[in-house]
Amino acid sequence: MINRYAVILAAGQGTRMKSKLYKVLHPVCGKPMVQHVVDQVTKLSLQKSVIVVGHGAEQVKSQIGDGSEYVLQEEQLGTAHAVMQASSNLADKEGVTLVVCGDTPLITNKTMEALLQHHEETGAKATILTAKANDPTGYGRVIRNEGLVQKIVEHKDATEQERLVTEINTGTYCFDNKLLFEALNSVSNNNVQGEYYLPDVIEILKNQGEIVSAFQTDSFEETLGVNDRFALSQAEQIMNLRINKQHMLNGVTIIDPNNTYISADATIEQDTVVYPGTVIKGNSNIGADCTIGPNTEINNCHVGNGTVIRQSVAHDSSIGNNVAIGPFAHIRPDSELGDEVKIGNFVEVKKSNFGKGSKASHLSYIGDAEVGSDVNLGCGSITVNYDGKNKFLTKIEDGAFIGCNSNLIAPVTVGKGAYVAAGSTVTNDVPGNALSIARARQINKEDYVDRLNSKKD
Repeated sequence: MINRYAVILAAGQGTRMKSKLYKVLHPVCGKPMVQHVVDQVTKLSLQKSVIVVGHGAEQVKSQIGDGSEYVLQEEQLGTAHAVMQASSNLADKEGVTLVVCGDTPLITNKTMEALLQHHEETGAKATILTAKANDPTGYGRVIRNEGLVQKIVEHKDATEQERLVTEINTGTYCFDNKLLFEALNSVSNNNVQGEYYLPDVIEILKNQGEIVSAFQTDSFEETLGVNDRFALSQAEQIMNLRINKQHMLNGVTIIDPNNTYISADATIEQDTVVYPGTVIKGNSNIGADCTIGPNTEINNCHVGNGTVIRQSVAHDSSIGNNVAIGPFAHIRPDSELGDEVKIGNFVEVKKSNFGKGSKASHLSYIGDAEVGSDVNLGCGSITVNYDGKNKFLTKIEDGAFIGCNSNLIAPVTVGKGAYVAAGSTVTNDVPGNALSIARARQINKEDYVDRLNSKKD
């Protein structure tokens, strides 16, 4: 069994992104580019992976966590210089090292595994991942001789004949680990940029008589390196369609995949229908037989089976089975909606629990509340949870009925089966099965308008 290692290059500043955000942390389908790469590398059978960080090092470490080792490239002096920073972690190891860039979010573990296998099967000391480009302008060309790599030539240095070659270097490699770090010591920075380039290792190994092979992937898209916002948008489109296709193959109906955006970490069960304009973010998981959208945003939510969410927003909450939300509802963080709950149009729920079968059908704000089962909150019901300094809890027990346009001034409890009359402002607890009327008695002043008008004359 050959030992395998990986070096992930994530130290470049990314000046062409024109951004305060470190390049490899720019998200693609809701996940930073470098996280996509690390997640795919983690699926390989590796003894160790090393991430080379530079600008924004602490942010990258915070994003990736402790599963990998990190080395710092203080000055960005080229890709060979970046790999050299891992010498103390890897130079004495026997085995094969995969080198992959942290700005290639579309590369998959299947492609990297195929590269590794090809490297091992051919007995090569270096193997280049290549792809066929319809327009290879600007890419380094891979020149072969009887199947093996003769050289890599940059576009600007290529002859007219070499420029006709469409097989390009993608920047992902496999190396015999010890030979890699030995060759890195011989790489020169005698070039226009004054940098140490990793492809020079290929030439060094060739001159030593070692076998250098190439593995051509069928997917040019996977090799896309993101260096600017345009390439970022291309990666987003490709990743988005890849994610949506997989959901559809798994039994999800997506009406318009080009206008539906689902994060790489979201899960959706069979026979759910997703309508256009829907954005599903984070670690959301959607159950079976749901209807989501149109124009709905769900972020880090658990949604049960048979639930309908239309033209609404839900964040960081748990939503049960057969729940109806929307249109135009807002489920704010830390809310928990039980089965068969109804949250209707223009209702906002924040940090509140709803028991089975409870309803807030329209025009209500329910914040910092514990709502029992089978509670009806009439139109315009409000839990008044904030006194200007602190938030307080409202409890509404099972079977209670809250009339329209009622204010419940927290902290307050409405008992089981109690009624609150429409238009009430409740400041004290309501016992179970009681009727609370908290409003001024109606007074009619007859002929008032006539007297008012006579004063105007």
